[in-house]
Amino acid sequence: MKIHDLITDTERLADLCERLAESEFVTVDTEFMRENTYWPELCLVQIANEEEAAAIDPLADGIDLQPLWDLLCDNEDVLKVFHAGGQDVEIVYNFTGKTPHPIFDTQIAMMAISQNEQIGYANLVESWLGITVDKGARFTDWSRRPLTDRQIEYAIGDVTHLSNIFPKMLRKLIKTGRGAWLNAEMDKLADPANYANDAELAWKRIRSPGRNPAVLGRLKALAAWREGEAQHKNIPRGRIMRDETLADIASHPPKKQADLTKVRGLSNAWKDNDIGKRLLKVIDKAEPLSKEEMPSKPKRGAPLGKEGALVADLLKLLLKIRAREIDVAARLLTRADEMEALAAGVRKLPILEGWRYEVFGKDALELVEGRLAFAVKDGKLLMTHVDDVHAGMVEAAADEVITGPAEEAGAPAE
Repeated sequence: MKIHDLITDTERLADLCERLAESEFVTVDTEFMRENTYWPELCLVQIANEEEAAAIDPLADGIDLQPLWDLLCDNEDVLKVFHAGGQDVEIVYNFTGKTPHPIFDTQIAMMAISQNEQIGYANLVESWLGITVDKGARFTDWSRRPLTDRQIEYAIGDVTHLSNIFPKMLRKLIKTGRGAWLNAEMDKLADPANYANDAELAWKRIRSPGRNPAVLGRLKALAAWREGEAQHKNIPRGRIMRDETLADIASHPPKKQADLTKVRGLSNAWKDNDIGKRLLKVIDKAEPLSKEEMPSKPKRGAPLGKEGALVADLLKLLLKIRAREIDVAARLLTRADEMEALAAGVRKLPILEGWRYEVFGKDALELVEGRLAFAVKDGKLLMTHVDDVHAGMVEAAADEVITGPAEEAGAPAE
């Protein structure tokens, strides 16, 4: 494979992207810094196919990344392959308002062909290629220039290894016939709605303090205000104010700025600084949340109770058995909260739709409704239908009647 020198100009980037546009797939990774900023700072982009690989320096003077964005977001003929690519996709969205498409994530795919829940990149490379990844540059400051040869080599390795793994993984997926399982998961990863940063919706990410419209109205206004402050200063929103503090102020709004010193999580400076003044104005202007915006009440069945909790535990046991039987990650099939909802009587669930229903949901429903039982055979815990158990008992009883107890015990026949 040809490894290019670090790309720092638009012309070389455009030439690379033009060649990669003829590929069936490209592997992509990014290096970024986000500890001290609101927006992740893109520091390096690595990209490869089966023939060539390069690292691109987005911080280079005068470089225009548009050829790269065109390849990732507008070329539907090239599959974009990531590993645990959620944050990489977020960065592309921040620059373009679009997401890479079509997309494939090897971490998600591993859940369909193994019991690995969230396999890390180093373990992925070790398991598929038998190569130990050098982790020495993992915690480097990617924003510092110049980058060393070791840093660039480490970064490019992320996509060169992936370009060797992906075809092998794809062949295994085709053999198992589980590729279709992943379509919905990949669509979720590429859905732009997951990355849109609407300040007016920021309050929905905060644990809601009850269902009081006035409190929720203040929470909405405060969360939007905090997003604006953080964006303007380009610092993490938690540096302005933590979620818990925001929710506390929404529930117990201070009457005057001096009262901010009594709020846990705020320093004394808030009693007379400008940001404290702006906060008080937001509280004063906040209006109760409208009926249309009120969050819907959680849809639950009957309370679980002790018996329901036991049923949920049985479902979790069933999940472990099924995941082991078909060698798939349990997390791909369902999650604990969904099984609890099923045990509580909820029936409109992803687990009861599509391929998940065929693979696991059907048995889970039969267990809840008393048509499935557990059995031990040859030291292994298995699932068996109650009708089959009953039929076996009837058959055994019939055999006993025919043979008779004496003959069965080995007594001589007359």
